[in-house]
Amino acid sequence: MAHIQVSTRVPALWKVAYGPHRPWVVRALARCLLRVRAFARELALADHVPYGGY
Repeated sequence: MAHIQVSTRVPALWKVAYGPHRPWVVRALARCLLRVRAFARELALADHVPYGGY
């Protein structure tokens, strides 16, 4: 059984990226950071799972 680590900073970043009361530049930057974080996570997991990956 794998343990999934949950980061407490992601909800705040999601709130900034998709919240209604932020300038579009700030929302776009936050969305880019979410994409970079997701890519880095996928890349890190690719070394540890026997299926798929990069």
